[in-house]
Amino acid sequence: EQGGSRKGRLWTYLDPIGQQVVFDATATHERDGPEAFLAAFRGDLHADAYTGYDALYATGRIREIGCWAHARRGFVEALTTDVRAALTVALIQQLYQVERGGAELSADARRALRREHSLPLLAKIQIERDQLGRTVLPKSPLGDAVRYLTNQWAALQRFVEDGHLAIDNNRAENQLRVIALGRKNWLFAGSLEGARRAALLYSLVQSCTLVDVPPFDYLKDVLLRVATHPQHLIGQLTPKGWAATFGRRAAA
Repeated sequence: EQGGSRKGRLWTYLDPIGQQVVFDATATHERDGPEAFLAAFRGDLHADAYTGYDALYATGRIREIGCWAHARRGFVEALTTDVRAALTVALIQQLYQVERGGAELSADARRALRREHSLPLLAKIQIERDQLGRTVLPKSPLGDAVRYLTNQWAALQRFVEDGHLAIDNNRAENQLRVIALGRKNWLFAGSLEGARRAALLYSLVQSCTLVDVPPFDYLKDVLLRVATHPQHLIGQLTPKGWAATFGRRAAA
């Protein structure tokens, strides 16, 4: 709390396959928020190395998928003070070149491409990581980067196992750009309830963009329908459901 203002948190949960995103507002950065939101979730969770998620992974119903963008960032920052980071940066860049080559492939074909080209690169990165780990100062920038890589190593390799998985968490991170823009433009949400209402609107508008629906057309039509729409068909009023059920008719 600073100068009468209280800092809260906005979390983003992206479902790239289902083409929807949800924002959630909490009063703190504690793990309670993600634990409550993901209480019924089972599957793969692509995230940074925030320790608040560890309890979720410990349940066995959620598998951690590491983020190579976060891993790379540490070595890029270390490169300004230690040239020994250069090889790891180059090897990670080659991982991303494989991803660019498989961007338009099916999930199965992308998995095959990764197993052929990414697995050998991961082996080289592991060798370089082990060599650096024996020589770098633990509290140096390069030492921090190596430690992150070591701690996250199992999670960082899992993207190779499934072509549906991404190499990093950038798609979810990109959703937060609208939050950063709003924070710059209007600074405050007013209250926690105001932040929750903002999170709801962000969820609807950004989910519209994921399915190429104009947010104004969607909101105008749904606000007219919502009072009389059957509760058991409420899924039709989500951006994706609306696009499939009413989108063409509303546009006409």
